[in-house]
Amino acid sequence: MDILHTLQTLNACHGPSGDEREIADAIQKLAAPYVDACSTDVMGNLICHKKGPGSRVLFCAHMDSIGCIVTHIEKEGFLRFGKVGGLHPHSILHTPVRFKSGVQGVISLDEGVEPKDMTLDDLYIDIGAHDADEAKAMVQIGDTAVYNTPTFAAGDRLVSPYMDNRISCVVLLLAMEQLQTSENDLYFVFTTQEELGLRGAKTVAYAVDPDYGIAVDVTLSGDELGTKHRGSSIQGGGAAIKVMDSSVICHPEMVQKLSELARERAIPAQMDVIKSGGTDAGSIHTTRMGVLTGGISIPCRYVHSPVEMVDRGDVEACARLAAAFAEARL
Repeated sequence: MDILHTLQTLNACHGPSGDEREIADAIQKLAAPYVDACSTDVMGNLICHKKGPGSRVLFCAHMDSIGCIVTHIEKEGFLRFGKVGGLHPHSILHTPVRFKSGVQGVISLDEGVEPKDMTLDDLYIDIGAHDADEAKAMVQIGDTAVYNTPTFAAGDRLVSPYMDNRISCVVLLLAMEQLQTSENDLYFVFTTQEELGLRGAKTVAYAVDPDYGIAVDVTLSGDELGTKHRGSSIQGGGAAIKVMDSSVICHPEMVQKLSELARERAIPAQMDVIKSGGTDAGSIHTTRMGVLTGGISIPCRYVHSPVEMVDRGDVEACARLAAAFAEARL
């Protein structure tokens, strides 16, 4: 499976939080050859099940993205919008966007507002409409837009919108492809509405009732200039084994098991501690009576911007580690 091509395929889909059907359909086509069954639940989670008599293991990678939602159409035809997930004005000004219908536009700033002072309320989307009537024929209140920036390789690095968290969906697909034999009962789940509060993972973890859970997600890369060490992992350092973030303190047994597997399989690995931000692990580990939960993370620069960056080798290492855990005797 080619990482760049698969990422491009996924990012061609519309999939902001709450409207993940298109991205789920694309992932299901890629995942179906490697599992026994695929299904979706009420929340829209895509559940890919590879049956086995052993321990029940849940892997989660959220497939939703952040986005914009239209809240008002100005008489001039410009669109005011709210946020779906963590949008930051300084990251999205002048960014091209696209709607599910194919309508395209660009995010612009009110005249007279200094960029240093702007808030999301000072931004609007210009879709090229001449007035409100023309705009209303193109979009409606409640329509969502996503980044429309390219996915490309820059040396050993990959640059793309929505590495958070489409690159982790690629990691799970790669792990499924690499998986040899396993006695474990494996659930590879592509979750919904993570960006709005880990919602999809909460319901699917309750339904699956796993013995072990692993959230696969990006993590803040600690090698951006001026980051003040917000994260402990760096690009090119290998798979980042989650220790702690704002949503979870991973179970020591899981941290130890993932570390041992990395050493045994000669998989490049590092520890992942971030001062803010969370993953689906936050919902998984408190499910029912509690779940032994860990995390596998891909260090990512410029998170929640239209041009996020990861290292190809880290992606490959994360896939190998996920496959190793799936194959392990637990």
